[in-house]
Amino acid sequence: MAAKSKTTAKKKPANKATDEATAATAKTAAKKAKAPKKAVKSPFGDKFLAVQKEALLEERARYTRHAESLQAEADQLARDREPGDVQFDDESGEGDSIAVERERDLAMSAQAREAVRDIDAALERIVAGTYGVSVVSGLRIPKIRLEAIPQADMRVDEKSRGMNWR
Repeated sequence: MAAKSKTTAKKKPANKATDEATAATAKTAAKKAKAPKKAVKSPFGDKFLAVQKEALLEERARYTRHAESLQAEADQLARDREPGDVQFDDESGEGDSIAVERERDLAMSAQAREAVRDIDAALERIVAGTYGVSVVSGLRIPKIRLEAIPQADMRVDEKSRGMNWR
């Protein structure tokens, strides 16, 4: 019988550690469970959300194609350019017009990819049930704004406050 109490005594610290880990996990899970309660649910019905999701998917495909096309064009310009092929005359103005065009294509491709990320975030908000709720204030984004810009994540007044609100 003494062996059983020793075995039991040895297991208690392991169980205590497991219990503490379980308790910590439970506390973390409880905090996560409370988080969705703080998020405001989407004020829109399933029909509107389905229409918006379709619009977002179409926009995503369009921006993705645009980004890939611009990237391919920039890559082609880089391949076609000969080393040291710089033109300084009255026609070119700034110098290497191919490099300028390539940089423009890369910048526009990056903008299109950013739009895809914004659209993906909007699709995630639809799944989470928070689509149409401002990420800044938690207030409802007007339906007309979402119809115009389906990936909008804040109200016009919040967006107009400046770039630091993005």
